[in-house]
Amino acid sequence: MMSSIRMRLFLILLAATGAVWLSAVVWIQYTTRTEVNHVLDRRLQESAHMVASLIARNGGVVGEAVEMLAHPRPHILPDDGPEGYSHELICQVWGFDGRLKSESDGAPKTRLADDAAGFSEREVDGETWRVYSHIDAEMGVRVMVGDALSMRERLVRGVILGLLVPALAILPVLAALIWFAVGRGLAPLDRLARGLTLRPATDLSAIDPAPGPRELRPMVTALNGLFRRVEAAREHERSFTAFAAHELKTPLAGLKTQAQVAVIAPDEATRNRALAQISTGVARTDRMVRQLLDMTAAENADGSGPEQDGARLLADLAEGLQGLAAQRSVTLEIRGATGLWHTAHAMLLAPALRNLIENAILASPAGGVVEADLTRAANEVRFTVLDRGPGIPEADRAHVTERFWRGASSPSGQGSGLGLAIVAAVMERMSGRLCLSPREGGGERAELILPA
Repeated sequence: MMSSIRMRLFLILLAATGAVWLSAVVWIQYTTRTEVNHVLDRRLQESAHMVASLIARNGGVVGEAVEMLAHPRPHILPDDGPEGYSHELICQVWGFDGRLKSESDGAPKTRLADDAAGFSEREVDGETWRVYSHIDAEMGVRVMVGDALSMRERLVRGVILGLLVPALAILPVLAALIWFAVGRGLAPLDRLARGLTLRPATDLSAIDPAPGPRELRPMVTALNGLFRRVEAAREHERSFTAFAAHELKTPLAGLKTQAQVAVIAPDEATRNRALAQISTGVARTDRMVRQLLDMTAAENADGSGPEQDGARLLADLAEGLQGLAAQRSVTLEIRGATGLWHTAHAMLLAPALRNLIENAILASPAGGVVEADLTRAANEVRFTVLDRGPGIPEADRAHVTERFWRGASSPSGQGSGLGLAIVAAVMERMSGRLCLSPREGGGERAELILPA
């Protein structure tokens, strides 16, 4: 995996430039070969017509015309080129009787072409020739003029090498320019990275997107959003810690005071009252610690495990709360058929159900009944908890799921304010919802609605 954006862009641009250059070379090679063949074919055609015209002018004398084609002006155009192009054009003149009338120097004895007029190619003595045949019926001759295809290939190769050699020489310079340009283009990203590296962990202020290029603004916007969420989470944790410390401090102070009273109590009755207060304080502290752990689990733990029957889960929770219900003289009635619904998130759901039932017990008057039920519709499962307590005042409904919120109807005036906050957090994790509504005839109706 390539870890450097700069190297990645450099290689992409270099490959793209090389591909364009290679395509240009291929195209130039094709067009050059086409043009060279066209020009040289035209030369063969004109040379054959010229030989036929010279033969006609010389009264049918073939040899002189062929010599003029092969050596037009030997002293003016000497053969001093590096490729020796001047000896690549040959000529033969054949009569209609099948006899060779004349030929140029270097021409093979073998017939260059068939009797048909026009262009053709033939391999003679290991060399492939491009030949144009001109037929003069009045003089009874066939003029055949050809040149070697190897000469044409040398011409094309020379043009291509003339392009490739400078290109290969320029390639290192081009690569350096691309590397420099990519580095300059990524400089704003490097500056942003350096700025973030030098930031202290406590600095979660927003980054100003104005100085940077437009392409970096989505990243800066996303970072600013992340900073806001992290700051909110930090503030959330600070508040949670402060509230938790305050809520635990109160019962612990009470426990300490009652313990001192029990030590110095002048009589057995005073000592027993102090010990009873200590027991109540320990129970309250234990519930608060348990709820703090439940809140942490609801917000962070996965909660998945073996599948468990929903009705069985509800019955187990009710059984665990029978002691509290007996202390409050409250009756628990649990309904729900087993096998109706199973969940792999029992560890996450259990604290929510326990808090709802516990709140209902604490809110119920002595002799009251708390009902808990499990039902299933086509697309949802519903846990319902009913009580006959004072219910939630309308002014408090908007706040009851906030952490450490204790309204006027808080059970026994001693709640931690975490119970319904835990329920709401669990429902958010399980894609469900908590519905609280007044119960007809008095009390509260609490429902957990989950996808079936």
